[in-house]
Amino acid sequence: MKPALIFQQYVWLINAFRRHRRLSLDELGERWVREGVADGNPLARSTFNRHRDAILDMFGVIIDCDAKDGYRYYIANPEVLLDDSLERWMLSTMTVGGVLSDSVSLKDRIILENVPAGEEFLQTIIHAIKAARKIRMEYCRFGADSYVKTVAPYALKLFHQRWYMLSFTGSHYATYALDRMLSVSLTDEGFQMPADFSPQDYFAEYFGVLTDDTPMAHVVVRAHNWTPDYLRTLPLHQSQRELASTEHYTDFSFDLRPTPDFLGQLLSHADGIEVLAPQELREKMRKMIADNLKRY
Repeated sequence: MKPALIFQQYVWLINAFRRHRRLSLDELGERWVREGVADGNPLARSTFNRHRDAILDMFGVIIDCDAKDGYRYYIANPEVLLDDSLERWMLSTMTVGGVLSDSVSLKDRIILENVPAGEEFLQTIIHAIKAARKIRMEYCRFGADSYVKTVAPYALKLFHQRWYMLSFTGSHYATYALDRMLSVSLTDEGFQMPADFSPQDYFAEYFGVLTDDTPMAHVVVRAHNWTPDYLRTLPLHQSQRELASTEHYTDFSFDLRPTPDFLGQLLSHADGIEVLAPQELREKMRKMIADNLKRY
């Protein structure tokens, strides 16, 4: 069987348990046949067990069996499907890819965003990360001349449809956008990422990819109209907390470094977001809005 078809079966199994919570093997098998997962062929226990093991290895999802509940199977660690991990992103991508591959006839009625920019360099950079080898790149910032630099690639991050590479230059950490790379090549020079360095921790205090010396702040915003539902269904940051809610607005807090990436995101909600605290950040937002109004 083609790998793509096997992956689609993995995704189908995970989503079946996400939809129905708990299913016996017979109940699962009935849905498997009814939805034509394997061209109408039944789901053998041996196939199911192999797929369970593969799903654990690939996505970190544990499909367990509860003997006290009629030997029904369920996802024992649903929290892994709620974070921003690579496994969750892979599952989402495969789910969408599987659905779209079955809907080519509707291609004119399914409207997508542009694919992430700079993806042509992904394979080389991922290989460099795995092999712990430095890369040599020609890079051109917006509005500047290009230059050549050799760096140690530590991690990749996807943000607002752009790929970014976190690297160590030899003296400091730096983030580069892949869509501003003109060329990338693998070098023979190796590197070793510090054992105690975590890319997730490095970005944890920020929204987006801009990491600077902006001080930490306890930011409180008031979301008006329908904006609270947007924030509830897609939190801006892992520190987001809902403080209070009324019929007309909801207050949220964030503990992070309010860089331009974060402020720009707040501004994207227009009059749906109002910064309440800290006062200096409220004044900064007021000035940004006033400066923008001058252009009109």
